[in-house]
Amino acid sequence: MAESRSIERLRHHFEVERELAERLRRSTRSERTGLLGRLYTELFERVPDHPRLTRRETEASSKAAVAARLRLLEPFIRSDQVFLEIAPGDCRLCFAVAPRVREAIGADISDQSGPADRRPPNFRLAVFDGYDLPVPEASVDLAFSYQFLEHLHPEDVPHHLETVRRILRPGGRYVLSTPHRFSGPHDVSRFFSDVPLGLHLKEWTFGELARAARAAGFSDLIPYRAGRPRPGLLMRALTACAEGFLGRLPRRLQRRASARWFESVTAVLVA
Repeated sequence: MAESRSIERLRHHFEVERELAERLRRSTRSERTGLLGRLYTELFERVPDHPRLTRRETEASSKAAVAARLRLLEPFIRSDQVFLEIAPGDCRLCFAVAPRVREAIGADISDQSGPADRRPPNFRLAVFDGYDLPVPEASVDLAFSYQFLEHLHPEDVPHHLETVRRILRPGGRYVLSTPHRFSGPHDVSRFFSDVPLGLHLKEWTFGELARAARAAGFSDLIPYRAGRPRPGLLMRALTACAEGFLGRLPRRLQRRASARWFESVTAVLVA
């Protein structure tokens, strides 16, 4: 990722984000309801040159981002499905999926979807506290999140996975993508640390996510390689072997060696 800010401004961003992340890490479950939104508001006030505020996304780049995420979902989209995106932001992906499914739902802590007349007729937004999804059990066929899991407090991840598993119908799928720990950190910490100290509270490996998914009741984890889901014991074994090898390397060498192989943990969890 290109970075044009001075080292002084990067250091300021890092110190502010590290302070806010530490407050989030020390918080109790009851305190975390609504806390993340308040912390991001404070972050943007104290770091006015944050890339989220200064980056100018073009229509072409936005369309390219939606198309890339659609490719992850393509193998699983069916016309009779209910689709759920968790933390959809401006909901452009939901709007793109909606014509191809029975119903599309976006679940987020605030409404960022823009004017109501942009919304497809089979789309609805569910605003929630970031913890308990307001969706009935066994009502969703395909769930999706992108760059979301790393922002959850590690204590809240089991609840999140269990909740998604409960709202999925049997055989339903949860496609997710989150930064890989070996090639990180992927937040502002990358300029100053070998581990995430900012608002990426935990970055994952395939092995860690597989264990968490099994504990939450999912029956399978299928890794994506080269942009496609690769089912089967062979791909799982190759992924585990590669992570086992890379996991033994010194941290800085591990980061360099992993940058091409393991930029993200992209997988489908099967209910």
